[in-house]
Amino acid sequence: MQQQYRRVVVTGLGVVSSIGNDIGTFWNNLRSGVCGIEFVEEFEQADLPVKIAGKIKNFNPEEYGMDKPFIRKQDRFTLYGMAAAYQAMNDSALCSTGENRNIDPFRLGVYVGSGIGGFEVQYRETAKMIEDPTGKWVSPLFVPTMISNIAAGNIAIRHTAEGPCLDIVTACATSSHCIGEAFRAIRHGYADAIIAGGCENATIPLGIAAFANARALSRAEDPNYASLPFNANRQGFVMGDGAGILILEEYQHAKERGAKIYAEMVGYGNTCDAYHATAPRPDGTTQSQCLKDALREAGFDASKDNLYINAHGTGTHLNDVAETKAYKLALGDFAYKAHISSIKSMTGHMFGAAGAAEAITTVLALRDGIVPPTINLDSPDPECDLDYTPNVAVKTDLTIGISDSLGFGGHNACVAFRPFKG
Repeated sequence: MQQQYRRVVVTGLGVVSSIGNDIGTFWNNLRSGVCGIEFVEEFEQADLPVKIAGKIKNFNPEEYGMDKPFIRKQDRFTLYGMAAAYQAMNDSALCSTGENRNIDPFRLGVYVGSGIGGFEVQYRETAKMIEDPTGKWVSPLFVPTMISNIAAGNIAIRHTAEGPCLDIVTACATSSHCIGEAFRAIRHGYADAIIAGGCENATIPLGIAAFANARALSRAEDPNYASLPFNANRQGFVMGDGAGILILEEYQHAKERGAKIYAEMVGYGNTCDAYHATAPRPDGTTQSQCLKDALREAGFDASKDNLYINAHGTGTHLNDVAETKAYKLALGDFAYKAHISSIKSMTGHMFGAAGAAEAITTVLALRDGIVPPTINLDSPDPECDLDYTPNVAVKTDLTIGISDSLGFGGHNACVAFRPFKG
């Protein structure tokens, strides 16, 4: 007898990004092609080779229900994750305690990851240890502030989520894997709803120096023309910070409580290049298998579907070319009909939060029938000859959307959504 899987829908969204700290602002700026990359004032006095990033602006943690003592004790990656989760839970109207309780706390989970964790805290406390090797000035909160799972733990505490709680760490694919594994957990009955996504705060001097010395970062002097996915003029990626959270929920549970539903999650792919620590597999074969797995599970039909692909699209030559090859291998001639774009052209690369921010974008693109652009795509790389939605958003009725993420270590993830139909 064929197994009956439970349907999974999206009932809440939250974001913190360089182009907006709420869903409405984020989405309006994406559609309008607004760039959030800028010169970073705090880097002006540092003799760094790169001084631009997609930093978070006008962020006040207290606006998201956090008090000053908690704020003082946390790395910013946790604060960003807490803020996005607060937004998403309010948006979903899920509540596991009190008179408004509408979910069993043991059936509410948290799958929120970070590619690096408390990078700023690590940097600060390590400097103390170097200055005084006795270690007496190192904070007793160093470890529980630095570890990458602490954002998930604090989100669970805040929302009394006593079900499965995981911090998946797969570099730039982190939050896509968190969303995908949350999808499977709900689909197979291990939870009724999961707070899923990722958060990151990596644009500190040490992070900038490390990626710059690895020759991965753009050294463009114009921040508005620096992150250039699929552009022949690209010089590398631009770092960015933030968080993205989706509330995934079992359909009947959402229906019975009258929840607003954004979209239905319908597929997930997960492969590994098994090739190189930092470079993607150049022929695109393993990445394409990840796409194929998600599309097959989603019931993709090239004769009927109008597909949007939210590309990983980092703006590095190795990524952009390998990703283009993967699309062609996965889709054949249909690759030329797909609508594709990279929001990293506007947000920068949010690392462990990137996949979640891009999954949110995919959900909103399906809801509104709008493909956000890849801005500054004025000189397309001849090796990247697909429709990457240059410069201006496109209005079209989409029937399926996928978002793929590729991380250091060869980690590939792809999540698939469709417009919700009851």
